[in-house]
Amino acid sequence: MLEQAAGLSSHALQAIAELEARVVEADGGRLKLEWRALRSRSGERVEDLLWWEGDSLLGFLGIYGYGSTIELAGMVAPDARRRGIATALLDAAAPLCRERGCREALLIVPRASTAGKRLALRRGAVLHHSEHALVLTGEPNSGPHDPTLGVRPATVTDVPFISRLLEIGFGHPAPDDLVGRLNLPDERVVIIELRGSAVGTLRLNRDGTGAGIYGFVIDPHWQGRGLGRDALRCVCTELRGEGARRIGLEVAVDNDRALALYLAVGFTPVITEDYLALPLS
Repeated sequence: MLEQAAGLSSHALQAIAELEARVVEADGGRLKLEWRALRSRSGERVEDLLWWEGDSLLGFLGIYGYGSTIELAGMVAPDARRRGIATALLDAAAPLCRERGCREALLIVPRASTAGKRLALRRGAVLHHSEHALVLTGEPNSGPHDPTLGVRPATVTDVPFISRLLEIGFGHPAPDDLVGRLNLPDERVVIIELRGSAVGTLRLNRDGTGAGIYGFVIDPHWQGRGLGRDALRCVCTELRGEGARRIGLEVAVDNDRALALYLAVGFTPVITEDYLALPLS
C-alpha cells in the first residue's frame, strides 16, 4: 500500500532507518536520504512516499527541494525488488513535483545500481552530473599549518563575498535564505581568513555524531597555496572536538583537484552517485 506522507511519525522514521540499514548491508555504500530534512518535515505538504506491506516498509522515496531544483532519493528492500515498487513510487512523485512548478527532477542513483539506472533511462532520464561521497572517520592527517590562517562564523556583511565564491565554485549564488542559516543550532556558515582577510567559505552541519561539509570554496586568487587543505584540517579537528565521529562531503567526479585535497586530508570514498535529470511530464 502506498502512503503519501505530509510529515513523518517516529514510527515511520524508525521504519525508514531499518530499511536503510537492510539496503546498505545488501548493496554497500550509502543512501542519500538527508536525515536532517526527514526529521524536520513541516507537515504542510506531501514530501515522502512510503510503500508498506502490512507493518513492513518495503519502499521509500523522499522529495527534497533546493531552490528551484527538486531531488528524489529512495530505496526498495532487497527482497522486494522487481515488483514494481520503485515504479509506483516515481509515478506518485511526478504529480507532486509538478505541483511545485517543476518539469524535471534529479533522481539520485548509486552508480552500482544498474536496476535504478535502467528504470530512470526507461523514463527518459539523462545524466546531469555525478558526485563522489567521501567520509572522514578519524583524525585528519597532519600537515603544515599557517598560524595566520583561521576560521570564524560568517555574518550578514559576508553574504556578498559568499555569494561570489559560490557562483565561482558551483555556478550558483548563495541561497535566498542564507542570512537565516548563518548560525542555526545545527548548521553554520564559516569564513576562512588569512591574516584577517577573507579567502574562502564553507558550510557545516551537525546531526548527532555525524557532520557534513558543503559549499567549500577558496577564492581563486588564493588557490594553489595549501590554504584549502590547511583550513579543512582545522575545520575537521574542530568538528571532532565537538563530538563528530563521521564527517562527510561530496565532490564532483570531474573535480580531480578537490578530490586530491580531500584524500590528502584523510577522507575516503564511500560511493559514487549519478544525478539523473528525470522528465516529469
